[in-house]
Amino acid sequence: MKKLFLLCCLSALLCACGNSQTSSVPAPRLVGGPCEGCEAIFEFGNTPLHSIDTLPGFEEAGQKIKVSGRVYQQDGKTPAAGVILYVYQTNEAGIYENKYKQTNWESRHGYIRAWLKTGPDGRYAFYTLKPGSYPQRTTPAHIHLTVLEPDGKYYWLESYHFKGDPLLSPAEIAPDAPRGGSTGLLDLQQQDGLWVGSRDIILGKHIPAYR
Repeated sequence: MKKLFLLCCLSALLCACGNSQTSSVPAPRLVGGPCEGCEAIFEFGNTPLHSIDTLPGFEEAGQKIKVSGRVYQQDGKTPAAGVILYVYQTNEAGIYENKYKQTNWESRHGYIRAWLKTGPDGRYAFYTLKPGSYPQRTTPAHIHLTVLEPDGKYYWLESYHFKGDPLLSPAEIAPDAPRGGSTGLLDLQQQDGLWVGSRDIILGKHIPAYR
């Protein structure tokens, strides 16, 4: 009887802990206006996320680039930990290739995508091949970016673009109020066989209805 009582108590404790952990997970909340496909940021599933990652296809021939930066809290000074960044892009031909015939958002975003999670220092970095512009050649080459904060808020930021791209518009080069506090315009410089660019992000900066 004593053993049965102890087992019941242990079961109740484990159940309570499980319920507590579940209830502490913040509900996702889209802010900053409509965003088609932003929900793809949740498709990493149970995959462990890191602050540094390499996008699929990096080993293939092409212009290899490294993009890095730091994510800050709203004060623009304090590093933001635990922030998830979702990036996706075209291949060099400007196509979002569904290489593995997926039915989730990869079917539209293509297989060249990744999720990063900032550490205590707020830093992130990813390696990829420089994407191509769309086949009609009216849209500049770019890498899409979505942010998910630890409290569940998620939103899009301006895409990464590349300085010197002749297809860039004035608004893409110098937007009036860039979301996240930076234009995302990468000035690539060659270092150790890579083309390297950086972009810092301030959470909530110029995001409408952010609270």
